[in-house]
Amino acid sequence: MATDNTYAEFEKRLRTETVKAATDLKNSGMGFAIFENTRCNPDYWFRTDNGGWRLKSTAKPSEAITDIFTNGGAYATECATAMSIVYFKALLEVYGAEAFDNTFKGIYLMDWDIREPLLRSIATPVKVSEILPGDRAYFKNPDVDPKTPQWQGENVIVMGDGMYYGHGIGLADADYLIKSLNARRKPDSTRSAYMMSEVSRPDFKRLADALHNPNPAIIAWRHFPTSRTPQAGEHTFV
Repeated sequence: MATDNTYAEFEKRLRTETVKAATDLKNSGMGFAIFENTRCNPDYWFRTDNGGWRLKSTAKPSEAITDIFTNGGAYATECATAMSIVYFKALLEVYGAEAFDNTFKGIYLMDWDIREPLLRSIATPVKVSEILPGDRAYFKNPDVDPKTPQWQGENVIVMGDGMYYGHGIGLADADYLIKSLNARRKPDSTRSAYMMSEVSRPDFKRLADALHNPNPAIIAWRHFPTSRTPQAGEHTFV
């Protein structure tokens, strides 16, 4: 079993790699798109009917995640899915390709519909005593213009030194993020966008245990976001 020191070192490294991955995604050329218009590289992913991306069974998870960062122009999605991509890339760097491929066999990227048990905590904001680099925060726009509901808020990675990365806005401080969201409010709104006090973060202990004490059992499920029949080569999850 991992020691307290092992957990601390794992968390430190994963936080560092999360910040690096956010920077790399910003520079990748991946576009911003609402779910109706998302795109992905069909060599690695199936685009599902709701705009999500499901890993092909013929693709290595490590190569599919890496392709998003090296071939960003082939991809476009919104800010929540981008947060999951950042965390998967950080985990790839910490785990290494072989362990990553063995642990994350059926990646599905779609908003906060996180099917991977080891990463579900990043979808749930909680109160914390201190917000740290590598956390996932949220800027809420309570009076968003109904014509542009995609700007109801911005998911961000906390980068440190007062900076945040949000896909679609980029690397910015809180003032800029709030001003950007305020510019997308309904007419005559008087309520400002704001940063929520809760944040989400990975379950560092569980992720460390999965790396140092891997469970050979494969987690799978049989659910598809639409009623269509799975295509050849597509994962089936339970």
